[in-house]
Amino acid sequence: MNSQSTYGSGHWSGTTSRRDFLSRAANGFGSLALSYLLAQDAAAADREKSAKVTNLLAPKAPHFTPKAKAVIFLFMVGGPSQMETFDPKPVLDRLHGQQMPPSFGEVKSQFVKAGTPLLRSAWKFNKYGQSGLEVSDLFPHVATCADDLAVIRSCYTDSFVHAPAMYQMMSGRVLAAHPSLGSWVTFGLGSESENLPAYCVMTQPEGLPEGGAPMWGAGYLPAVYQATQLRNGKTPILHLAPPTEISRAQQSNLLGYLRRMNSLNLRADDSELQARLSSYELAFRMQQHAPEAVDLSKESKATREMYGLDNNQTAEFGTRCLLARRLVERGVRFVLLFSGGGPVSVQWDAHDNMVSNHEQMCRWTDKPIAGLLKDLKGRGLLDSTLVVWGSEFGRTPVSENGKGRDHNPTGFSMWMAGGGVKGGQVIGQTDELGFRTVGPRYHPRDIHASILHALGLDQMKLTYLHNGRHERLTDFGGQVIEQLF
Repeated sequence: MNSQSTYGSGHWSGTTSRRDFLSRAANGFGSLALSYLLAQDAAAADREKSAKVTNLLAPKAPHFTPKAKAVIFLFMVGGPSQMETFDPKPVLDRLHGQQMPPSFGEVKSQFVKAGTPLLRSAWKFNKYGQSGLEVSDLFPHVATCADDLAVIRSCYTDSFVHAPAMYQMMSGRVLAAHPSLGSWVTFGLGSESENLPAYCVMTQPEGLPEGGAPMWGAGYLPAVYQATQLRNGKTPILHLAPPTEISRAQQSNLLGYLRRMNSLNLRADDSELQARLSSYELAFRMQQHAPEAVDLSKESKATREMYGLDNNQTAEFGTRCLLARRLVERGVRFVLLFSGGGPVSVQWDAHDNMVSNHEQMCRWTDKPIAGLLKDLKGRGLLDSTLVVWGSEFGRTPVSENGKGRDHNPTGFSMWMAGGGVKGGQVIGQTDELGFRTVGPRYHPRDIHASILHALGLDQMKLTYLHNGRHERLTDFGGQVIEQLF
């Protein structure tokens, strides 16, 4: 607004702003009114911003059309032997008891003690399905799903120590405190369920894996993206029963008041408070919906038997596999399910006795895993659910203590099924002894890039600014395993 002003006998002319005009006119009351209106607008903007900030789990569009909507990651704690499960080695069987050939000398000092003989597999392999995929006798039930499996035989990690290798398999780095795979997925896609956590983890009753909670933590991502741990037993989620002394309406009003009070000073970068607010509200909704989600009593007898719930050997792991199916069926985005944890006797860490260890672990998991795959497929969920089976590393082809095997990060097997994966195929290979990869090899970064790809996420676009650096799950980038899809 332009204005000509005259003061006394002198003449002054110039341009003034609306703010100056309101300050000079009517003793400044116009300026006070303007300040009030601007403050109201700013408060409304802050409230709108706070509402948007705290809804961090709202569904987000993928970067491109996804093949999968959810992931179930079956993590075998301790390192299953590739030679005993999905990578047959007839040459190793033939050379049983002999020393490692001279051509392997350059890696002997790293992972193999001098003088240790080669150890053959105690189990036979057979071909299954139309694809003729070779699976060990340890997995008779999983073998019936052979045509759904894409076995990646040339995986490797950078560490032969459990915890660092676990961190790398779950977060892409050998050090703790980086966001886990499930956290990145929920950060990129949000949640499909308003009434259940987006990311759930289920551990073995005997204890946590050696890597512990950092394996499913959110790291430097907002805290709302960390996993919700479901407990073992009849009440996987504690304290769901609402207080008896107040009604649901009163509880809702209380949470609304709490949100309004907390939002007054909520900063956009205060992820801890945001996560606390979200957790209160999610817990309120879960009181009504979660009991049904974790109630297995309504499952049919045939379904319960499919997962092995009728057998003491398979009931525990089968229960968690069935819960995983029920969770993804209800919109949970990522489920991390561990086999093994706590004492060495209940892990796949077969240093002393390969036969007794792997027989026990496979006896607990074989039928439930097959039941999960068949149940997902029968319900039309396998196409939209990516199932991943793997561990932090494999085992050596030489013996340890005469009957066991030591850690081996230079070559091991994983498999994927569903979620757009082409089943009934083998990708990559290890040498004739199963020691190290030959030809194309796949790092955890490549595994992660492929999982993100199945979910419609571009690994290079999924970034988070932390300490001045745009961080990624795959760091400087992984290779999508195109042959999988």
